[in-house]
Amino acid sequence: MTKIGEIKSLADLEEALSRPTEQDVAALRRIGGDVLILGAGGKMGPSLARLCRRAADAVGAPRRIIAVSRRRIEVPGVESIACDLLDRAGIAALPDCPNILYLAGRKFGSTGSPELTWAMNTILPAIVASRFPESRMVAFSTGNVYPLRAVSTGGSRETDPPAPVGEYAQSCLGRERVFEFFSSHRGLQCLLFRLNYAVDLRYGVLVDIARKVFANEPVSLSVPAFNVIWQRDANSYALRSLEFCASPPRVLNITGGETFSVREVAEFFAARFGRRARFDGTEGPCALLSDAAVSHDLMGPPEVSGQELMELVAAWIETGGASLDKPTHFEVADGKF
Repeated sequence: MTKIGEIKSLADLEEALSRPTEQDVAALRRIGGDVLILGAGGKMGPSLARLCRRAADAVGAPRRIIAVSRRRIEVPGVESIACDLLDRAGIAALPDCPNILYLAGRKFGSTGSPELTWAMNTILPAIVASRFPESRMVAFSTGNVYPLRAVSTGGSRETDPPAPVGEYAQSCLGRERVFEFFSSHRGLQCLLFRLNYAVDLRYGVLVDIARKVFANEPVSLSVPAFNVIWQRDANSYALRSLEFCASPPRVLNITGGETFSVREVAEFFAARFGRRARFDGTEGPCALLSDAAVSHDLMGPPEVSGQELMELVAAWIETGGASLDKPTHFEVADGKF
């Protein structure tokens, strides 16, 4: 078992991202039944599928973990199904399953093809909710449904009214509203999983900033602060959130407990890499921040702290670790991704 400070290779990273906790195993034992992961081909899907498989193996009873995406993913012990998720016939042909982790959605490039973004983020939820009305469903969402806030006011809470900026964020609120309809009016047991921002060592806000500093490129200060969470912790919360699905749907903010300053993080990486931190512009007045106290009270705080994450990212980049080349665009303040 790879310890968190001993991640040296992609194999180590995949092992760490998919390692279930005792709480994960206990939750899956209580939940019972197979798990279907929709949209499993993205950044989080493969490691979440593997975590579910490992947790299921630890429980011991036979259980299917099924991953659905446009292209089959290769995860040992996980059944992979290739499916165009906007194809109603393809969704209809999927196996019945009592537990669904819904990761499907579209963000990057949404400015260029808004019609596809809206289709993926609002039509698809209706297709899926209609197909699986008896299932528990954890529907991934985003903190982008909240407005940007002054850093001094802290993060948005689940009870704060949404105020999405830009078409991507608006379509994400649309996704939530569709699931909310099926949950409140059709009895779907659902949880809206508002995540921002997950960090693996190959992508994430910390990686974006660190790589810019390492390459002697300026770091934008237009959005001056952010929250992050280690992807394995996000995976764990997703699995355990199946226990808290409800009708009407429950809403949970999922992120770490710290608020990071872009300037301070850049200066940390600069000191670590022996570089000079360079900046673009001055600190903007607002940031996209979430308060995850409710989920932390419910399921415990993340196991990996923000300081540990920065150390891991720095070590990964210093040693030439791989990148997914998928920037988060955390510095975008107008919602145009």
